[in-house]
Amino acid sequence: MTNSNSEHATGILLMTIAFSFVISSSLNVYPLSPSMATLRPMVMIMVLIFWLLFQPRYVGIIIAFVIGIIADLLMDTRLGQQAFSAVIVAMVLKFSSIYIKQLNAASAWLIATIGLLAFQLTLWILQLITQSQFVAQSGLSLLMSMISWPLVLLALRKFTR
Repeated sequence: MTNSNSEHATGILLMTIAFSFVISSSLNVYPLSPSMATLRPMVMIMVLIFWLLFQPRYVGIIIAFVIGIIADLLMDTRLGQQAFSAVIVAMVLKFSSIYIKQLNAASAWLIATIGLLAFQLTLWILQLITQSQFVAQSGLSLLMSMISWPLVLLALRKFTR
């Protein structure tokens, strides 16, 4: 009978993960003025990075690919670009988690920054290869994502225990 509580807690955690992705996807596409849109943080990828760090048992490379495909569809990018970039982030985080033994707020911010950099650099390279364009304004979004990472950590950290 004790498994019932753990199954219930696992179900709540999975619903929380799914709900956080729904909320982050709506924040990713919320209409903003053109000048403010360049400052929009990559909320969906930040939430993905959070769950990759703190719940790697439930969120892995397959979920990263699915979230990337959803981001491609929502953000009207070429299908597969954000998915590939999200998978690269998942692989970078899996590799970096080998070297980090205890995950505190500072190390989580450092790893999230590395993940965000990997995501944006991969996306820039893919856009250069496939579309022969470089969107430098997305660097502001990257910077805002790095700065606002502690807010994601603060908002979702209570669901990891």
